[in-house]
Amino acid sequence: MSAFFPIDVDVTGMARRVFVGFEAVSAVVPGEGGYSAAIAVKGLGATGAPRFHKVLPGQIFKTATAADEAASAELERLNGVSADAELVW
Repeated sequence: MSAFFPIDVDVTGMARRVFVGFEAVSAVVPGEGGYSAAIAVKGLGATGAPRFHKVLPGQIFKTATAADEAASAELERLNGVSADAELVW
């Protein structure tokens, strides 16, 4: 299991957690009919795009704010991030 630090909210309103070697942030993915809640994972200090993981499959939110709130709640439940950037519940 990865060690982690408590949830932090940055100036954009997105929730953020730091795990050993990775950071995970609440995110939204726009789609047909609304938004999906997601968690974006990126290596600490890494360049390039983060890896997005949709959470709460099948749930579509009408607003990006609602999707981000749901993603933030899932981020709180997250136990860690594996070495290959997969979410560990």
